Amino acid sequence: MREPSRDRRDRDRRDRDKDRDGDKPRENEKERNGDRAGPSRRSRSRSPRSRSNRPGSRSRSPENKARPNFNQSGLLAAATNTVTAADGSNTVLKYNEPPEARTPLLGWRLYVFKGQDQVELLHINRQSAYLIGRDKTVADIFIDHPSSSKQHAVVQHRQVQERDEFGSTKAVIKPFIIDLESTNGTHVNGEQIPTSRFYELRASDVIKFGLSTREYVLLHDDAA
Repeated sequence: MREPSRDRRDRDRRDRDKDRDGDKPRENEKERNGDRAGPSRRSRSRSPRSRSNRPGSRSRSPENKARPNFNQSGLLAAATNTVTAADGSNTVLKYNEPPEARTPLLGWRLYVFKGQDQVELLHINRQSAYLIGRDKTVADIFIDHPSSSKQHAVVQHRQVQERDEFGSTKAVIKPFIIDLESTNGTHVNGEQIPTSRFYELRASDVIKFGLSTREYVLLHDDAA
């Protein structure tokens, strides 16, 4: 009686082993399929589209579109030459200094006369240019006369090449005046000077602006 029961147990054990062995190919197939599916999932996670959607990721096309343009436009050029007053109003300057602008070494001065009386003394050697006009916002030298323009003229110190009597050249700093297309003109020694052009000044020159009777006599330390 014991033998048949042992035989049945042995057969049952063999049947269970067969069932387990029969499941192994399916498990191996799943493992192989899983191994093939793994890289495809990883490759999808590395796609450029998925990277571009991550926080902090950068896309090339927006960078190209947002590339700055440093070419100066007309509006920008005007903005860089604008003076803002205390009340917030803006004034665009009509004049820009040239590359050869220099602060002079000589102590140039303007002696202002009204009739026979000296009414003012202006030192014009402390900067390279002085804007003269009726607009207090931008004028370095204010002219209180209705015939003068808001931005009337500029005294500009320039470094120029000068030839001596021996033919040698050297750099010297000289004063010039330029009329900024004023309504009533600028006069030197009784003659109206051309507009928008540098006119060389010399010691003892007498300058007048517009129809004002005030005279501005140019002198420096050595000529005073």
